[in-house]
Amino acid sequence: MQILRSFGVALVLLSSWPLTAWALDGDMPLNTWLLRVHEASKHRAYTGTFVVSAGGNLASARIWHVCDGTQQVERVEPLSGVPRATYRRNDQVVTLYPGSKVAVLETRGSLGLFPALLKSTDASIAEFYNFKVLGAERLAGFEADAVALTPKDPWRYGYRVWSEKRSGLVLQLQTLDANGRVIEQSAFSELQLDAPVKMAQLVQQMENTAGYRLSRPAMPAVAPESQGWTLTAPVPGFRPAGCFSRALGSAGDTSNAMQWIFTDGLATLSLFVESFDARRHQREGATDMGGATHVVTRKLGEWWTTAVGEVPSATLAAFASALERKK
Repeated sequence: MQILRSFGVALVLLSSWPLTAWALDGDMPLNTWLLRVHEASKHRAYTGTFVVSAGGNLASARIWHVCDGTQQVERVEPLSGVPRATYRRNDQVVTLYPGSKVAVLETRGSLGLFPALLKSTDASIAEFYNFKVLGAERLAGFEADAVALTPKDPWRYGYRVWSEKRSGLVLQLQTLDANGRVIEQSAFSELQLDAPVKMAQLVQQMENTAGYRLSRPAMPAVAPESQGWTLTAPVPGFRPAGCFSRALGSAGDTSNAMQWIFTDGLATLSLFVESFDARRHQREGATDMGGATHVVTRKLGEWWTTAVGEVPSATLAAFASALERKK
């Protein structure tokens, strides 16, 4: 897994329900909790340091986030690796690389971004996950409510989530395997709520691309059927969430891959399909990328398929096996 992917456009703002609205009890339905967290993302500003632990690796980033009720703007700056700063204004994303003077401009939604599961209010989630209130704890200097989301079948992982009592902001998220073992964790190590973050200042930084070479990767939406692909047996609970054509190679390489995205409302995975290339595509099977992320590859005639996501490898294998060429 590219561990810093969790910071790619990063952190959903979840805020400002009064304390009484966040009083959790064992009778609260899962969908009610999801709706409250989803609706809480409209008013508070914060800054903090966010840490992801997966597969024995650690990565951290500094976060600045502000929202005025209609527009969210944030800056994410990883504290290791290639220096860069990623800005997001709603679905507009700009990543600045000061070393190479490249600015990558993209349009993308929040699907797959931490904590993506808390962006969903899908009523069907309760069909596949049990919900349990665990109690209150103190994290990063704040009082937090803890809940557990336990899968009802082996196709998905479980989660434990800690949210700050007053704002609803997620302080920590753990991903659990079938034995209840923590395989990935995302958490604030330091957080300042109602921080003096100025939206105009972040927008100005985001738009200041003078001296940068602008790159706008094309990712047009496509229909899988028009590309000649279908699924013979979808995995229970997972539904399509978009399909796109992505450029693969470097300059001069015009080949593309299809990316077909699926979600159950919490977990997300992608199916990539591209022309088979014996120089690059040599090993079929499952690969553990560390943490919750797995990859399954398969040769299908003249095509090479890659299934990747934060789900059990058996789930990815089921998708890869169900993919079928129709033309």
